[in-house]
Amino acid sequence: MTKSKLKKLALEVDEIPEQAIISSITAAVSEQRLPAGTKLGEQMLSDLFNCNRANVRRALSTLATMHVVQLQPNRGAFVSTPSPKEAGDVFEARRTIERKLACSVIENAGAEDIINMRATITAEAEARALGDKPAELRLSREFHMHLATIANNQVLEKFLSELTLRTTLIIGLYNKIGSSNCAEDEHLGIVKAIEARDEAQLIFLIDQHLNHLESGLDFQRTAQPFYSLSEQLTATHI
Repeated sequence: MTKSKLKKLALEVDEIPEQAIISSITAAVSEQRLPAGTKLGEQMLSDLFNCNRANVRRALSTLATMHVVQLQPNRGAFVSTPSPKEAGDVFEARRTIERKLACSVIENAGAEDIINMRATITAEAEARALGDKPAELRLSREFHMHLATIANNQVLEKFLSELTLRTTLIIGLYNKIGSSNCAEDEHLGIVKAIEARDEAQLIFLIDQHLNHLESGLDFQRTAQPFYSLSEQLTATHI
């Protein structure tokens, strides 16, 4: 094997723990297992993922570009704590993007897409009935990401992926009941509008749904982490 190929292989292997850290932290954030303000210690992450601190720093840097992590000089890395202003901006951005996606969703949605979205709604309802909050949150985010997948716009899909993560942080920090507040009938109404190819109704329901989520925020409330970092990253549900 040539020296250049060895170098390339070394880089690929070196990137594996970084991706594991990124995936684990984003999953924990999406399920509200990792609350806003949680300190992400380099040594703890290095021990958890059996890698060196350089891997950890690169992973945290990537998460910072996604606005999931804040890097504070001389203090370290923390799960982002969105301000009330940032929360409003995130919801406004989501409304703009999801409205834009609506037209393409109406044009592109096929029978299999509808089946998949209905299956997600059913699974979300089952998780809610069982009190499995992390699964409910994950499935709620998955439902919204279906819209971007159907629209087939990878740029907007990437933006929406980041915004849905930030929304979960915002809801975990400020929501009165600490839940997704994604009512089953709201998601079902969105699917019915897609089935009917009713773009105006789809846009109306998306706006109504996001307004409902935003209206449930209480900016006087703050959430505090109660679990260790290792418990938050490895728990299946809380």
